[in-house]
Amino acid sequence: MLVLFALALSGCATTGADQDDEGEPFAIAAIPPAEEEPSAAPAAQAPAPEEAKAKPEEQEEPEVPKAVAETEHREEGGPVDELAEVIVSGSTRQKLIHNLVAEAQNLLKDVKLPYVFTGKGRSEVLRGRPVAFALWSEAKMEWTIANVEIPRPPVKWKPGGKPMPFVVTTPGIQATHVKGTGAERLMFSFTRDGEALKVYGRKFPVFDEDLLKKKQWRAVVATAKPIVYLPFTEDTFDPAFVNAGKAYLLDTAHKAIAELREARAPSLAYPGESLADIVPPEVITTLAVIEQTDDSDFAEKGEDAFDEVLSQYGLKRGEAYRYSVSRASAIGPMQFTNAKGRGTYAMVVRKCPAARLNPDFELGATDLLNAMKAAICLFDLDLADMSAEIRSAYHDNMPVLGIFPVAAYNGGGRNVKKLQKVMKKANVTLAELGPVGDDPDDKPVSCPCLWKKVAAETRPVSLPKYNNENRWYIEKYQRILSVFQEDSEAAREGG
Repeated sequence: MLVLFALALSGCATTGADQDDEGEPFAIAAIPPAEEEPSAAPAAQAPAPEEAKAKPEEQEEPEVPKAVAETEHREEGGPVDELAEVIVSGSTRQKLIHNLVAEAQNLLKDVKLPYVFTGKGRSEVLRGRPVAFALWSEAKMEWTIANVEIPRPPVKWKPGGKPMPFVVTTPGIQATHVKGTGAERLMFSFTRDGEALKVYGRKFPVFDEDLLKKKQWRAVVATAKPIVYLPFTEDTFDPAFVNAGKAYLLDTAHKAIAELREARAPSLAYPGESLADIVPPEVITTLAVIEQTDDSDFAEKGEDAFDEVLSQYGLKRGEAYRYSVSRASAIGPMQFTNAKGRGTYAMVVRKCPAARLNPDFELGATDLLNAMKAAICLFDLDLADMSAEIRSAYHDNMPVLGIFPVAAYNGGGRNVKKLQKVMKKANVTLAELGPVGDDPDDKPVSCPCLWKKVAAETRPVSLPKYNNENRWYIEKYQRILSVFQEDSEAAREGG
């Protein structure tokens, strides 16, 4: 059956969006395993891509918290089993991807990662971080496990800049670094004898941060927690997964709101009202996509960048983005922080007791349902600190005025005040804000934008500069919101 499915996959279309936003990839020939430090391979400087609206920053994915890695879902009740329930009536391609991902997970489960130490005695050092990939050959209808060693600690890698060094320790396999440096986003493409091999699985070891700091290398390896997790790849992309991702996120948002309603959690921003009525499901759902969509990807690909993220939710559901860690130590699909146990997440748990949030930061922030409830609480807390004028306007038009709690979610109350100032500069009032409309053909407008109601339509107005990250955050919010609103309206009409 798998062979028949594989034949059906040949020539299938993918997103059509290039994955070169991180610069030209860097390839290095395979070398046999070595006990000594390999000599540095000559690194060709990658040509810089055309400048995007939002310049990509250096990308460095810190260590995944050990507590998160230890909760990795297993075969029973894992993402593959959940996917099987979703795609019973799906396309042949969907069923094929499901089978290939499931086989790849099973193959990688028993794969031992090859750790290499250099030096002796007190000078002994763990050389790098081994990562295993499950590769499928459509020409030969067979699997290959490819081992790649990447730098440890994670390097600061800038798309279009200096290539990330790595070595391939599987003979006959050539690898190209595509993007990412850590557990969530590290991805390579592979070839053998001129054939492009498809990636359907990856095994990545998570190390104990304390042991790394103490340089107890043998203990680091002995306690390493390997996770089988597949970042985005065009090999697993299918429009049906995008639709499944939207449905899954909206369904989870509705569950979060239902639980808040059942718990009778009160709103602080609107005394006497239920917290469940303060944030529409479409609004809170956007954050699960925005937080995982790079500005440079969005600037280059537009809504195709959203589709890549949505396809991850459609394919992996609750497992998607559990291992996402930012340089600011924000974790999980909604990217909560909790510096030294006294950060944002702990504050939300403390100030929103009726929501019954999981007090364990690592577990709570990486569980999508719990994280969505926490995000709703944070929206409410941020709204409570805003002016009565904004709170009133938001209450009357939550999706559109959601740009204010979204701005606060991304960078705190100072960004709300800055947004108010630039709105005044752009001559847009709260009452004039409207939903995303059609982009004008006659006179293009440079975005990020606000949308101003003019007569019976809304027109884009360039959002003056104040904080580049926050401006793009608002732009992404407005664009993806319209997608979720369309789906919600279609569901209501169909129901």
